[in-house]
Amino acid sequence: MPSQVFVVDLGGTKCSAATVDRSGRILRRSTLPVDLTSASGPIRQICQLAREFAGEQGPAKAFAAAAISVPGLVEKNGTVWAPNLPGWKRIPLAKRLKQSLGLPFAVESDRNATILGESWHGAARGKSDAIVLMLGTGIGAGILSGGHIIRGAHELSGCAGWMTITREEVQDAPQLGELESLVAGPAIARIARQRLLKGGQSSLSRLDLAKITAHDVAAAARQHDPLALDIFNKSGRLLGFAVANLVSLFDPEIVVLGGGMAAVADLYLGSLRRAMLERAQPLAARRVKIVVSKLGPKANLLGCARLAWGSLARA
Repeated sequence: MPSQVFVVDLGGTKCSAATVDRSGRILRRSTLPVDLTSASGPIRQICQLAREFAGEQGPAKAFAAAAISVPGLVEKNGTVWAPNLPGWKRIPLAKRLKQSLGLPFAVESDRNATILGESWHGAARGKSDAIVLMLGTGIGAGILSGGHIIRGAHELSGCAGWMTITREEVQDAPQLGELESLVAGPAIARIARQRLLKGGQSSLSRLDLAKITAHDVAAAARQHDPLALDIFNKSGRLLGFAVANLVSLFDPEIVVLGGGMAAVADLYLGSLRRAMLERAQPLAARRVKIVVSKLGPKANLLGCARLAWGSLARA
């Protein structure tokens, strides 16, 4: 049997592929911008990477198994709905990849792949009750309870961006979810623009307001800009309310913060923890650990690898 599996982390903007051995060591890795020219673009890209990694042997002989994580809903037969990928309303991904490569693919949502990776070689290693809260363009949660992934009746568990955490009316909540509308990356940028338009004083006013990003706001906060620091402090508090709900519902041993916004967690982690302690079930709140992922983008790839190797054991 081949000593490696082929894994893919397909996102809304980037596609990462890797080969991983049984111990979780990444042997080779490549990241490209996602081909968004058509619904078939990402699939062609994945097949090209698989053939490139496999070499003359071909994927069916080079890899023991394969798995892929996607930014959306995955049905049990490997059909995917991914709103951030053009045309991906009901893509039979597992079927199309197997037809093209002669290799069965396990397909998983990115949030579930992340908790698998973190529990294998990350901050949640050895934990049977853990949550990964993915913070980026969107917000999702991978939930491990009693050693099993919580999926829900319709594979929709973990849609954390839809949590309600304020009494106020939130304009974009019906489309994006309330939490996502208030604290995800695009929300950070939007709030900064709104405050600047209302006359807020900030070094960000030197930038083109239409092009301000969450990373710009974070850079300003690191330079002790009061407006930027206030935005992250308030966002952290709202995130803390959301984490309090998760802690009270699932009583996890650990909550791991991942995704693009985890890189600036130092700007909001303090306010997040304080708000969580205020609102969560007291006994659970005092025992849970809240940490930032050290695996970063490798978490999804390792989660897919664990899934791929696991598929062989179940075969």
